[in-house]
Amino acid sequence: MSEEIKDPNQISIELTEEMAEGEYANLVMIAHSSSEFVFDFIRMMPGVPKAKVKSRVVMTPEHAKRMLLALKENIEKYEETFGLIKQNKDLPKFPMNFGGGMGEA
Repeated sequence: MSEEIKDPNQISIELTEEMAEGEYANLVMIAHSSSEFVFDFIRMMPGVPKAKVKSRVVMTPEHAKRMLLALKENIEKYEETFGLIKQNKDLPKFPMNFGGGMGEA
């Protein structure tokens, strides 16, 4: 019988089917204290004045900084492949109407 040699620095990460689908968010609110950062990922829908927090992630300041650096690196890689991400200079108005009115059935 052969034994599998495992790297002690390797982490096995489980991703459930439900979690793999992801959760769409188009707004994030960030708060912090001396010991943690709180990220509330929010989904705003057209014509709906109330938005829902879809996910809350809490992490230490050290991990928040690691996430910032990882996000920066990934945005740079994205822009190398697909071109610069355009930013709208105007701040979004709340609630966002996404340029349209309410639809009719």
